[in-house]
Amino acid sequence: MTGSIMPMMDAGEPQQRDTPRQARLNDQAREIAERFREASISQVVLVGGVRLADVATIVAAALIAHVIAFHGEQPFGWTYMVAVGSAVALALIFAQAADAYHVVAFRAFGSQFGRMLGSWTLVFAGFAVAGSFLDFGGAVDRRWIGLWFVLGAGGFMASRAVLAVLVRRWTADGRIGRKAVIVGGGEPAADLIRALESTPGNDVHICGVFDDRSNDRSPAVVAGYPKLGTIAELVEFGRLARIDLLIVTIPVSAAGRVREILKTLWVLPVDIRLSAHTDKLRYRPRAYSYVGSIPMVELAEKPIANWDFVVKRAFDLIVGTLALVALSPLMIATAIAIKLDTPGPVFFRQKRYGFNNEVIDVFKFRSMRHDMADPDAKVVVTKGDPRVTRVGRIIRKSSIDELPQLFNVLKGELSLVGPRPHAVNAHTSQTLWNDVVDGYFARHKVKPGVTGWAQINGWRGEVDTSDKLKRRVDHDLYYIENWSILFDILILVKTPFALTKSENAY
Repeated sequence: MTGSIMPMMDAGEPQQRDTPRQARLNDQAREIAERFREASISQVVLVGGVRLADVATIVAAALIAHVIAFHGEQPFGWTYMVAVGSAVALALIFAQAADAYHVVAFRAFGSQFGRMLGSWTLVFAGFAVAGSFLDFGGAVDRRWIGLWFVLGAGGFMASRAVLAVLVRRWTADGRIGRKAVIVGGGEPAADLIRALESTPGNDVHICGVFDDRSNDRSPAVVAGYPKLGTIAELVEFGRLARIDLLIVTIPVSAAGRVREILKTLWVLPVDIRLSAHTDKLRYRPRAYSYVGSIPMVELAEKPIANWDFVVKRAFDLIVGTLALVALSPLMIATAIAIKLDTPGPVFFRQKRYGFNNEVIDVFKFRSMRHDMADPDAKVVVTKGDPRVTRVGRIIRKSSIDELPQLFNVLKGELSLVGPRPHAVNAHTSQTLWNDVVDGYFARHKVKPGVTGWAQINGWRGEVDTSDKLKRRVDHDLYYIENWSILFDILILVKTPFALTKSENAY
């Protein structure tokens, strides 16, 4: 990664400039962004969740029916387990064939329940046919079969009623599907919008158009959608509105302009696609991804999306809770030591950049004298810093001061593993870190972590040179591009060993 060192200031506060976060939006753009602030609900996760709910309904109905039929006097034997497993497999197959797992259909309770009831009936019709040809010797009681069918049907009716209400509400709030922005106006953008709107089952919700060109070259309204601002302003809009997809309508032949747009927008945690529906240049079919039936060239992928996001969050909650319980004696002892060492609170809160460049309050054990606290990180902590207490030196070197961030993990503000959250005013030689390295804000495309790939590779502690910061950012971007749960586990396992190397931690 290349970096650009900004000129040093003579003295005083760190240099300020218009970062992507500081771009000013016009009133219309801000109003639309505020309307779409709620995070989108992935259709992949929604459909998967409905399937899991159906499996849970089938299994729960079977177990409840068994209790009612036998009053707990007969074990739930292997024949019953085989029957339940077969029912789960057949019900999911029949429901898929009946189009019961399409998000559009989730809104209509009547048709959804009808499809699930038909699928459920086919399962038991299959059992009846199998029973007429095969002698099961009464291995499965008919009373249980009847109760199971009735309870399963009731469960599907209740779950589909709740699902219909939720999906209607989410649709009205613009949370179902992907929130998209068109980058580049004029006729190419109008053609794309019309193509998207005519695609059946399209999950893309267009929020507006952004273009650097003036209104005489790029109309203020494109196919009914307003032009909301420039490409630089799009970064702020994308963060406020939690955009999922950016579609660039600039021709592939304008490679230079596409490159400049991508350099500005790649800091956002979104999918970026180059529309190819009107481009005369044709690639092999494998080179395209599709939004509906419209061919797109992938420019950037949203990291840790869909089920990856669910798995990572579940991992954070489970492992974070276990870590908090296991480390609670150490945390209590640390709190007592801090209280006995110097007057002041045990915990310290500092504003840092979180996911999507949002500012969060990160918890730490207080390691400085309370009257010399620096919550804005205006002065970098150095070796032998008189502000650091005796206990503070120990907990900073060992990173024990970071343990309260497990509470941030449980709140969903941090992840166990990710780029470390830097203070809002973090700087080197009076220059803000986002001015030191091009694309610095790209490290915020995922949730920051309590530990990270950079930290276990020795890049922790004081950042007193631009090279140290570049190394950190390089490692953070490598982590984002190569994330997996196994990678997270590897980093967590190596973290205690990395903490023994504390040359730069003061």
